[in-house]
Amino acid sequence: MKQIKLNRTEWSWAFYDVAFSAFAILSTAFLPIMMKFAGKSEGFSNALTTAHWGYVQSFSTLIIALLAPVLGAIADFKGKKKHLFRIFFIIALVSLVSMIFSDNYWILLFANFICAIGYSGTNIIYDAYLIDVTDGSKMNFLSSLGFGVGYAGRCIPYIIGIILYSVQPFGISELVALKIAIGITAVWWFIFSIPFFKNVKQIYGREEHPDKLVRTSLKNTYATFKNIIKDKDMGLFLLAYFFYIDGVNTLITMSSDFGYDIGVSVTTMAVALLATQIVAAPSVLIFERLARRFTTKSILLVAICIFSGICGYAVFMKHAWQFWIMAVATGLVLGTIQALSRAYFGRMIPDKNKNNEYFGFFNVLSRYSSFLGPLMISLFTMLTGSSRYGIMSIVLLFAIGFIILLFVKNIDTQPKDDTMVFSIPLEELPQK
Repeated sequence: MKQIKLNRTEWSWAFYDVAFSAFAILSTAFLPIMMKFAGKSEGFSNALTTAHWGYVQSFSTLIIALLAPVLGAIADFKGKKKHLFRIFFIIALVSLVSMIFSDNYWILLFANFICAIGYSGTNIIYDAYLIDVTDGSKMNFLSSLGFGVGYAGRCIPYIIGIILYSVQPFGISELVALKIAIGITAVWWFIFSIPFFKNVKQIYGREEHPDKLVRTSLKNTYATFKNIIKDKDMGLFLLAYFFYIDGVNTLITMSSDFGYDIGVSVTTMAVALLATQIVAAPSVLIFERLARRFTTKSILLVAICIFSGICGYAVFMKHAWQFWIMAVATGLVLGTIQALSRAYFGRMIPDKNKNNEYFGFFNVLSRYSSFLGPLMISLFTMLTGSSRYGIMSIVLLFAIGFIILLFVKNIDTQPKDDTMVFSIPLEELPQK
C-alpha cells in the first residue's frame, strides 16, 4: 500500500492556507454585512451597498490581475519571491486592522479595497510556491490538502465571530462584534503564517539579478506569454479556467450580499457558511481521491456542472432553509475546483524556473475573471433593483468554461492507485 508522506516544508506551505482562509471567510460572511451597517448611516439602500461591494471586489482584482505577470517575472529571480510576499502580506494585515478603528463608510470601503489587493498578491505568490515545495506526483494531493486544512482551520475564528455577533456579550453592538471578529482574524492570519515564513524557501528561479529588473521582467513575461500561446492545451485550459473560476469567485464574494437581500438573517447565513466549510474540508480530499481513480479533468467537469446547478437554484431561493441547501452543495465542490485546477496547471508548466511567471498568468485569469462576475451582478442589480437577476449571468460563464475544458488534453501523470493512503510522520509535523 503506497503512502503519501509530507515533509516539514510541505506542511508549512499547507498551513498558510489555514492562515489566510480565515480572512477569506471573513470577507465573504462578515465584511459585506459590516459595510451594510456603515452604509445605513449614509442613507444607502442594500442594493446600492451590494453594488459598491461588487465594484470594490472587481477593481481591486483588476489591479492585481494587471500586475500579476510582471510580479511573477520579478519573483522568478532568486531572493525576490519571499520579499514580494512580505510586502503584500503587510499591506493586507495593516489594512485589515485599520478597519477596526473607523466607522466611516468610505474609509472602510477603501480599506477593503487595499486589503483585497494585499490578499490577492499573497495568494499569487503562494500558489507559485507549490512548485518549490513538492513534485508532480504529490501536487494534486498537497494542493487539495491545503484547501482541506484551510477550510477546517478557518472554522475556529469564524465560529468565535458567529458567537460574538449572535450573543453580543457585555452589551456590545453588532458592529463592535464584527470589529472584534476582524481583530481575531488578523491575529490568526499572522500566527499561522509563521511556519510558512520559517520553513518555505524558493528553490527554482533565475540566478542573475539584472540592473533593469522591471524591464527584463517585462521581456520575460512576454516570452512566457508566447510560450503559453504556442501550447494549445495550456492555452485552452487557461481560457476555460478564466470563465469557470469567475463563477466560483463571484459566488464566494457575493453570496452574503445576495442572501441578505433576499431576507436571510445574518446569523442564518453565518451558520450556513460554516456548514460550507465543514463540508468542504473532507470533500476536497475525497474528490482528490476520485481524481486518482478517474481523471482530474473529469472531476473538474463534474464540479463545473454542480456549480451551474447551484446558480440556477439560487435564482429561485425564497426561504432560509433553501440557503442552507445552497451552502452545503457549494461546500461539496468549492475546494475541489480550486485545488485541482491549481495542481493541474502546475503540472503543465514546462520550466520550473519560470513557475512564478506561469502562475502569474494563471492568477491573472483568476483575478481578472473575478472582475467580470461581480461587475455583471452589480450592473444587473442596479438596473433591475434585485440581485436575483444578476446571478443568472453566472450560469453562462460556467457553461463556456465547461465546453472549452472538454477540448483540453488529459495530462494526469500520477498513478491511479485508489489504495494510496495518507501518512503523516509525526517527526515531520511543523514545530510550534
